[in-house]
Amino acid sequence: MSVIDKVFKAYDIRGLYGSEIDEDLAWKIGHATAQFLRSLLSGYERGQAATNRIIVGRDMRPHSEPLVKAAIEGISASGTGSIDIGLCDTPMVYFAINHLGACGGIQVTASHNPIEYNGFKISGLRARPVGGDTGLKEIQHIVNSLRRMPASASLASVQQVDLWGEYRQHVLKFLRTARHLKVVVDASNGMGGKMIPEIFRETNIDIVPLNFEIGGKFAHPPNPLVEANLDQLKAAVLKEKADLGICMDGDADRCMFIDEKGQTVRCDLMTALLARHFLKDSPGATVVYDLRSSRVVAEEIRAAGGVPRRERVGHAFMKKALADGHGVFGGELSGHFYFRDNYNCDSGAIAFATAISVISSQDLPFSELMAPLNRYRHSGEINFEVEDKEGKMKEVAEKFADAEVDWMDGVTCQYEDFWCNVRPSNTEPLLRLSMEARDDKLLAEKLQVLKDILGEPVAH
Repeated sequence: MSVIDKVFKAYDIRGLYGSEIDEDLAWKIGHATAQFLRSLLSGYERGQAATNRIIVGRDMRPHSEPLVKAAIEGISASGTGSIDIGLCDTPMVYFAINHLGACGGIQVTASHNPIEYNGFKISGLRARPVGGDTGLKEIQHIVNSLRRMPASASLASVQQVDLWGEYRQHVLKFLRTARHLKVVVDASNGMGGKMIPEIFRETNIDIVPLNFEIGGKFAHPPNPLVEANLDQLKAAVLKEKADLGICMDGDADRCMFIDEKGQTVRCDLMTALLARHFLKDSPGATVVYDLRSSRVVAEEIRAAGGVPRRERVGHAFMKKALADGHGVFGGELSGHFYFRDNYNCDSGAIAFATAISVISSQDLPFSELMAPLNRYRHSGEINFEVEDKEGKMKEVAEKFADAEVDWMDGVTCQYEDFWCNVRPSNTEPLLRLSMEARDDKLLAEKLQVLKDILGEPVAH
């Protein structure tokens, strides 16, 4: 496998800086992305000055700045203009594309990966995701055909724009604080350390900052899905007697929530809680959730007068479902939350603002708000190392042949008191299991049945 084939993933481009991701590749990605995005424009759109430009942003990694410089040179050499919005969270790129009417954008980031990694998240017109099935393979093909030209071969302009004022105004539309709250925010030494002070200063929130320093190292890996990475935040919430805590990932497009008792709040249950908030203003609207989520989510959406829509895992599918179904809100178990009034895009900042609005509107502690939603036992996502992924999924379907079985994303088997989903990783020899049952005893019994098929779980 070539280096280029290795770093082009299902949803983005990512690899080790120096050996896999470097300035030469960044130049080619900039050039190829510009070619691809401009090829999508209609004649009318191509004539618009703003639409002929690409937004470029970057995260806090030490090598992000030189990679941005090279990517912009590649964009310019294609004859396409670029707008450099500087150091920012990934959702700010989505905002900038729509706010400025650009034809797409590139965020230089490796999200939750270790500091040695870097990469590129690419979006199209109106911030639609560019993944393997929506253009990333075409960009990879162009990259493979390119030879880098001298940096002096610049054929288009580069503009630097500070959008923090406009971005703050946009995010704060989602914030309505009914009472003062104390919140510990763990920025994971990522872009939350820049974004939170810029957006949430001078609001009715007492923010206790944790790991806001950005630059060359992480106090803990910037992946809030790993429970161990939340230990520091949990301790701080208890010490500060805070109302809640949040932990953001490296590029601040995801966030996880901790209640006032220092307990992790699952993101599917947050989807259920926040759905009611949005359905108050948009009765009868669709709310999208990924198929790993608890049945509580659909139950709460229906109870609030909304229409639940179950969808495949991944931002490309979630955003499309939200747009196609004219949905108002969506959420994934992974901590991505999507908003109709944010161009159907995900945003850690808006998820935080909305959660504060909901929690502050109630007199109950956060844990008591969540308690009625925690009515089933859920496994979370469990990984198994499997070479024959298709074969093992068929075994699962055969084992539960009397269930309601579907293949929307992997295999899902549903009974009245239990369900499980087994789906393949796009990039690794892994099967990922999510399951839920009416009680702990049944959950343990069914987990053993699946272990007999899939083997022992692996840490991941």
